[in-house]
Amino acid sequence: MKSIREIYKIGKGPSSSHTMGPERAAKLFLERYPQADFFQVTLYGSLSKTGVGHGTDRVLRSTLGPERTKIVFSPENWEGMHPNTMDFSAFAGDIEIGHLRVESIGGGDIRILGEAQGAESEEVYVEHSFAEIAYFCKWRYIHTLSDYVELNEGPEIWDFLMEVWQVMKGSISEGLSKTGVLPGGLNVQRKAKYLFDKTPQDDIPALKEFQRIAAYAYAVAEQNADNGTVVTAPTCGACGVLPAVLKYAQDTKGFSDAQILRGLATAGIIGNLTKQNASISGAECGCQAEIGTACSMAAAALAELYGQNLDQVEYAAEVAMEHHLGLTCDPICGLVQIPCIERNAVAAVRAMNACNLSYFLTGSRNISYDMVCRAMKETGVNLDHRFRETSEGGLAKLYDRKSGKRS
Repeated sequence: MKSIREIYKIGKGPSSSHTMGPERAAKLFLERYPQADFFQVTLYGSLSKTGVGHGTDRVLRSTLGPERTKIVFSPENWEGMHPNTMDFSAFAGDIEIGHLRVESIGGGDIRILGEAQGAESEEVYVEHSFAEIAYFCKWRYIHTLSDYVELNEGPEIWDFLMEVWQVMKGSISEGLSKTGVLPGGLNVQRKAKYLFDKTPQDDIPALKEFQRIAAYAYAVAEQNADNGTVVTAPTCGACGVLPAVLKYAQDTKGFSDAQILRGLATAGIIGNLTKQNASISGAECGCQAEIGTACSMAAAALAELYGQNLDQVEYAAEVAMEHHLGLTCDPICGLVQIPCIERNAVAAVRAMNACNLSYFLTGSRNISYDMVCRAMKETGVNLDHRFRETSEGGLAKLYDRKSGKRS
């Protein structure tokens, strides 16, 4: 597997696959053909169908130059096509001087067809499943996934994760400070500050816990929807789950930043495993690949922080993913707002429940994380295309944008 640095990317929202990935590809293409008079980018699949809502066309024009860039939204489809495929063409006058086919595979990562992957994509971890990791850790008397990460990545990984954690906390803080309407035309009001400031009439601990976690998750997800700076965890669309859970744990349990980094390391391994063996792309496997993975990452991170053993960490991640199987990706108008923002809050609470369940029932479990990961991929690739980030089914189809009501 690759470094967990590939899971945590700092950048602008609203979409890792539809904004960050295309921007990364465009910068690479521009470096190769800076002398071009004209660029054309052809978007296919989910990029074509929801690119406007996600800001794909905007970021491509901004990167390549608005006056010399043409965006084509193609309905073309072919067997084996990744749903986030794009063709870049560079022209000198009427002559094409360069061409590149790129797949945006989720989490801000891209794959260039016909080219070997760069050094940044080199393998860091020999193990490719949780079973293999657990066997290795037991053989080497390694008791936590965070120690396993340090062994493979080196002590410098902690400086990287500290930067990630600072950005996550910054996203929460900035999101809680803002009010108003999110861009895109859906008239979605920011709710994080309201949730944080609201005083419940009933003094119920569970309600207060939910309120705080939800406020943090909303804060980050709203920052993402407003093109703010976030960390993919594992994607922009699911970026609020992990920071919300970790911030709440730090607030209530007094964990130091150094301890929180241990949770981030563990979460990164879960994200890596899912990306390696299934997918973290909503366009490829539905929202279960994004929110489901984020929930698993958060549950595993909590289990590590609470001192649970490797079996319990695995069970927490497995429970979190298992109960997101089949979750569709149906963003209204292609915007990362409805149902995406709310899902971050719901998944954050689910992560805490999954961790709690793992504390009690690990010894009785029948399902491994590797198994549920494979099930997620099988489920995802068999979902109807309308429910894989095309905005052609579900809520996206039934919502009437003009009236603001369901049809």
